[in-house]
Amino acid sequence: MGERTPGARLPGGIGLSHVSAYDWEAPDGMCGGSPHIHLACTEAYVVTAGEGSVQTLTVEDGFTETRLEPGVIAWFTPGTVHRMVHGGDPGPGGSGTGGPARSGVSGEARGGGLRVTVLMQNSGLPEAGDAVFTFPPEVLADPGAYAAAAALPATGGPEAERAAHERRDLAVQGFLQLRQALEEDGDAAPLLAFHRAAVRLVAPKVAEWQARWRDGALAAAE
Repeated sequence: MGERTPGARLPGGIGLSHVSAYDWEAPDGMCGGSPHIHLACTEAYVVTAGEGSVQTLTVEDGFTETRLEPGVIAWFTPGTVHRMVHGGDPGPGGSGTGGPARSGVSGEARGGGLRVTVLMQNSGLPEAGDAVFTFPPEVLADPGAYAAAAALPATGGPEAERAAHERRDLAVQGFLQLRQALEEDGDAAPLLAFHRAAVRLVAPKVAEWQARWRDGALAAAE
């Protein structure tokens, strides 16, 4: 998505972090994060600074773009492809309805880049591989290639930034293919194929997820 500052775990097993979208230009000329889905977690953005939008892809509603500005809360359920971008008004496909749910709260706009506080269901699962990037089909079909493309160096610096840039651009490439199929052809088959590929990639992790969920979100609820 972008630069993430780890936060706390809230009651109910809700994870909290602070995110600012990358300001690097993507292949489509927009600046923002890496498109991805979560397979088992609902995610919410609480916008605290800057302006931009969240672009989403779903089988039911196709491409949707929702404006983000201070005071807006937007959230999306598992299986929703989402991409956070800087600046601008939503395009022709973006009404703010049919994609992520959206709610306004009192807030004061501030300058600077887009920053959001992220609330994540089932704290611990996203870190355990719940998120899958929208890489092109040939990468998704090869678990080794996917892992290599998704990995970032443990150390920071120019190497990590370069890897993050390449990962974001590869995810945007796949995202644009999915968006084009939905918008121009009304074809949800590529998005459904992406969902199936994502499930295959994470299937070996499900047993570990169940243990994390029992020890985390379920234990907090009980």
